[in-house]
Amino acid sequence: MNLTYVIPDIHGRNDLLGDGLAEIAAHSRGVPGVIVTIGDYVDKGPGSKEVVERLLPGVGEGWGLVALKGNHDAMMVEALRDPSKMAAWIAKGGDAALASYGGDPAAVPQTHIDWLDGLRLMHVDAHRLYVHAGVDPEIPLDRQSETTLLWKRYPKEFSGGFGKLHVVHGHDNFPDGPLLYDGRTNLDTLAWRTGRLTIGVFDDDRAGGPVDIIVIKGSPAVR
Repeated sequence: MNLTYVIPDIHGRNDLLGDGLAEIAAHSRGVPGVIVTIGDYVDKGPGSKEVVERLLPGVGEGWGLVALKGNHDAMMVEALRDPSKMAAWIAKGGDAALASYGGDPAAVPQTHIDWLDGLRLMHVDAHRLYVHAGVDPEIPLDRQSETTLLWKRYPKEFSGGFGKLHVVHGHDNFPDGPLLYDGRTNLDTLAWRTGRLTIGVFDDDRAGGPVDIIVIKGSPAVR
């Protein structure tokens, strides 16, 4: 079967990302597939710089990487381009991201800023829609706002997707997750703090939710 692996909110935990990529390689048994990362690479955890450096060139020969944007990635870019937004970013975990670059905003490479800024907002394949936060099920995809895609939180009881598409997202953390519904999968388990990262495995030829979950267990955050 052809598989798509989905990595949710990393938030500077390069250790979990490295272990996750290694487990994906083992799970695939040498058959490359697609890896979708659904945003929030930076802030809160200690290794934002290292996470970007690891993902920017791709994830290995034969593998397809679809890197999507998260709200924290957007906040970092905005703060680095507009000093008036720096304090708001710092208050939401940007202090940790900045520390990974040595504490100086000017030390963040332009290549990192451009990569974060240029990330896609969503990805659609035959059976699923991948996005950082969510979509409005009543609005066509080409009319979805960036605010919705990066910041939406679904009502807890909402189990739908987007039409026939199963929605795969993160953003709204649930430490004991993932949360699996008929129409959507929420993979965010607050990995930067809990040390527990859940990676969804999806069969490209089969509709619906994950066929497997890879659980990465690391150390909880010390901050």
